[in-house]
Amino acid sequence: MLDEPTSGLDPLQVIEVRSLIHDLASDRTIMLSTHVLSEVEAICDRVVLMARGRVVADGDLPSLRAQAGEADASLESMFVEFTARAFSVGEGGA
Repeated sequence: MLDEPTSGLDPLQVIEVRSLIHDLASDRTIMLSTHVLSEVEAICDRVVLMARGRVVADGDLPSLRAQAGEADASLESMFVEFTARAFSVGEGGA
């Protein structure tokens, strides 16, 4: 489990850490916790989006984009969309 693994690193260190994560993931599961969605897009094969302690989306980026209805949607826009969907149903938008 890696929490914000590239936070505070210079660009060369970010490249090295991404490469290390990719190498390690070849034969094991690596979990990454981060608010930096561009890092998720650059590193992860599968994404679980959470808001208020609840899973609002789960899948690879192409399937999440299909669910969002936008083939080129950013992870940030998908997070906003899935969060809005999850919390507008049955909670009065709260």
